[in-house]
Amino acid sequence: MPDVVFKVDQSRSMWDQDVPGHNRWHPDIPAVTEVQPGDEFRVECLEWTDRQIRNDDSANDVRDVVLDRCHVLSGPIAVRGAEPGDLLVIDILDLGPVPQEVGDVAGQGWGYTGVFARENGGGFLTDYFPDSLKAIWDFHGQQATSRHLPGIRYTGITHPGLFGTAPSAELLSRWNERERALISTDPNRVPPLALPPNPNEALAGTLSQGSPELDRVANEGARTVPAREQGGNHDIKNFTRGSRVFYPVFVPGGNFSGGDLHFSQGDGEITFCGAIEMGGYIDFGVNLIKGGMQKYGITKNPVFMPGNVEPRYSEFMSFIGVSVDHEANTNYYMDATIAYRNACLNAIDYLKQFGYTGEQAYLLLGSAPIEGRISGIVDIPNACCSLYLPTEIFDFDIRPGAEAPTKADRGQAAVAS
Repeated sequence: MPDVVFKVDQSRSMWDQDVPGHNRWHPDIPAVTEVQPGDEFRVECLEWTDRQIRNDDSANDVRDVVLDRCHVLSGPIAVRGAEPGDLLVIDILDLGPVPQEVGDVAGQGWGYTGVFARENGGGFLTDYFPDSLKAIWDFHGQQATSRHLPGIRYTGITHPGLFGTAPSAELLSRWNERERALISTDPNRVPPLALPPNPNEALAGTLSQGSPELDRVANEGARTVPAREQGGNHDIKNFTRGSRVFYPVFVPGGNFSGGDLHFSQGDGEITFCGAIEMGGYIDFGVNLIKGGMQKYGITKNPVFMPGNVEPRYSEFMSFIGVSVDHEANTNYYMDATIAYRNACLNAIDYLKQFGYTGEQAYLLLGSAPIEGRISGIVDIPNACCSLYLPTEIFDFDIRPGAEAPTKADRGQAAVAS
């Protein structure tokens, strides 16, 4: 087993770890350890909400999540010799749930998929599903099943939702400037257009609580919800074992950190908390390309080479969406977001014919290894997107035939009271 360079006790909050992690991006959060190019090492991670979700049949915990605590990240980890302008070469060697543990924390034999209420961030389909939902998934080796979505079993594509390097002070300032400008266009929107710096619940690694250094980081630090130039919350399901990621370096040492491990996820993570969320471990290899940002033009976002470890599903139902609001009979010009939203809604309507509720179908599309594709963005005025749903994950035939679909009582997702 590689050396564990960041260790967590799953029974304790990130605030109470022997070496705490952090939940904001800032160049002045000190590295907790250093590795060298060529090293292989393990990072242990808590589930991203810091243990706020329970294995039960109510979505009240999802409804009441304190988002100011999220994401709890492991690190930062400095790489010796890394300088601004370099590329950090990260190989994902292995990852998974908490090894050989069964318990009350996501990753200890189980994980969850959630939908946040509109007031707490919502999801891709929040206009259609405004309330909190949850599905609990049990892990069986590489496969997952859920008491909240019966009739479904699939192999997960385990991956980290979030890893990245620290921003420079200049880059951090640019983030905050542009995101505040976006918020100002509709400051009272629910959910908000972006999340500005917020000192509430801020954690900055080994910086002491109440210190001037922590106060400054808490008031300036960027929230971890979106992906940005240095990486961050990509939620790309193909960041799995065997992947190689090239991260831009903006500060000495790079200060690499992350978390938000997923047992599985569909393209788009459409429920926002839509993967099968878990704590666990991830093993990395690390190297450097000196001056790599300029050499390869990788300056605005990371580049990655997908791994070759994924489920081998070969039969799909593909649902199409175009950039039209069908209820209002309104066209949107080449809007891929609306097109993909319609593809998702078409898939949900289809699954409802077999007895699943819309809520169950929504949770399924967020967590199962679906494939989302931009299929046509040249034929004005309608962008066309498609959603590929593996038919083999069901224990019954969902393909259209001469006979009408047979509905069955398939229970319900966990809902908020």
